[in-house]
Amino acid sequence: MNDIVLEAKNLKKYYTRGPETVKALDGVDFSIRKGEIVSIVGPSGSGKTTLMNLISCLDTATSGTLNVGGEDVTHFSESQLINVRRNYLGFIFQQFYLIPNLFAVENIELPLVFAKKPIDQKKILEVIELVGLKGRENIPAFMLSGGDKQRIAIARALINDPKLLIADEPTGKLELKVRDDLLVLFNQLVKKGIAIFIATHDLELAGMTQRIIHLQDGKIIPKEQSSLYY
Repeated sequence: MNDIVLEAKNLKKYYTRGPETVKALDGVDFSIRKGEIVSIVGPSGSGKTTLMNLISCLDTATSGTLNVGGEDVTHFSESQLINVRRNYLGFIFQQFYLIPNLFAVENIELPLVFAKKPIDQKKILEVIELVGLKGRENIPAFMLSGGDKQRIAIARALINDPKLLIADEPTGKLELKVRDDLLVLFNQLVKKGIAIFIATHDLELAGMTQRIIHLQDGKIIPKEQSSLYY
């Protein structure tokens, strides 16, 4: 059984800026497997944001292939990309993007509402327990701690049963202990077969993941060549 949930081959993203061609990504190859936590690190301008936009199906590549769920999404239409985002991917952000006056459980339900899917109470209770929010699900989001807000965001990302969680600086606003607790939760998720891809500036967090991708000048490079370590 193929356990690759995402695979990039010779992935490129070029922009035209006046007479200049900007090679934001210049031939990237990597894959992520089921039940794996992979982090990506790189200095500003390395192409990390561009890569995150591509694997999040928010943008399309100039050339190369990007297989998500066994399908090459490189030339997908916007409606096809929306379906991939809704049915295959889950997203976690540094800013949380919660609606403050809604209860925790109401924030978790939002992806189901937007996708016009039935509200599955059993599934909602499962993710609430999984992320450790039981007993706090009926508290308005603005009253909760940063760690609990991130747990809401993770539960919201899980509600559509994604195969791949994409986390963009998920610990940037969290204290170290809360960050470590979050990594414990991530390790619980990968035991359930979910793959997690983390973009981070936190080299200590990256070092706790199973594999690190080093990106610089639009290319994947060996760790010893990364300017982050000098």
